[in-house]
Amino acid sequence: MQQANILIVDDDRRLRTLLERYLCEQGFAASGVDDGLQMAQKLERDTIDLIVLDWMLPGEDGLSICRRLSADKNNPPIIMLTANGGVDERILGLEGGAEDYLPKPFDPRELVARIHTVLRRHARVTAVTAALALPLHVGPYRLDCKLRCLHRENCRIDLTGSEFALLNVLAQHAGTPLSRERLANLIDGRYHDYDNRALDVQVSRLRRLLGDDPARPCYLQTVRGKGYMLVLNEDAL
Repeated sequence: MQQANILIVDDDRRLRTLLERYLCEQGFAASGVDDGLQMAQKLERDTIDLIVLDWMLPGEDGLSICRRLSADKNNPPIIMLTANGGVDERILGLEGGAEDYLPKPFDPRELVARIHTVLRRHARVTAVTAALALPLHVGPYRLDCKLRCLHRENCRIDLTGSEFALLNVLAQHAGTPLSRERLANLIDGRYHDYDNRALDVQVSRLRRLLGDDPARPCYLQTVRGKGYMLVLNEDAL
């Protein structure tokens, strides 16, 4: 099996070197750069499967880089690192398009576990995308599983990997409430102690994309005591 190629973007040379060595010992191909400019050059030359991105960088900061990269669905998934582990920063990172978020200092074993989870999620998304050819309709929106985007009339809305993974799972189980634990299992392929706050952020982002009223959502509903449920056709309400 081909090694996953991990790019570490962090101006802390000591930490970057330690992570490169540790990730290589764990079976990854790992390399590191100092800033966004070097990262862009690396992405042009090599195929990168995942980026470990520090928030505080010289020049363009990590959050800005994350937002820019996540706008293009062809870019690799991102795990954000930051010395500030507050809830607000975590939400900003997730809303900026990061797949996961890890506060410093951290145990490198946890980083490896999160890398595996994100890579597994994207492998599942890729497999589902390849298997599905017909679009799904959510009210006036059309979910294109092949291109991983939403369409409404002539407007195209690109989805991040995590947005598509969540919406695709909900669409496959449309009309059935799914608990947070069940969603985590279907998205990541195994049960784990899922971050409820992170899932709620993803749901809020999807509701905004679907034009749902947060107080009375039409499509992505909250079923009290049972979880989240997607309604494909508004007329079915």
